[in-house]
Amino acid sequence: MFRRLPNNTESSVSFTFNGAPTTARSGDSVAAALLAAGHCTTRRSPVSGAARGPYCMMGVCFECLVKIDGRANRQACLITVAEGMRVETQDGAGVVGQEA
Repeated sequence: MFRRLPNNTESSVSFTFNGAPTTARSGDSVAAALLAAGHCTTRRSPVSGAARGPYCMMGVCFECLVKIDGRANRQACLITVAEGMRVETQDGAGVVGQEA
């Protein structure tokens, strides 16, 4: 479904997703990094608990919401992955600005 084009010139960034060490290309959005690492689910619907994941990749649909460094409701497609970042699946509706 999602496959990277070969590129050996870019540096890598280390971060965690749900506590597991993960590596991304420098400059990737969090959503792109998660998809490249094989993680298709970024949140669970607050109504049904259904798995949701990145869809539009440009900040319109809000399907890629995650917790980043303890802050809920972050759009993974709009945030550049950073060294040491802690990314977690968001279960249900997060409270804006609330630290987890």
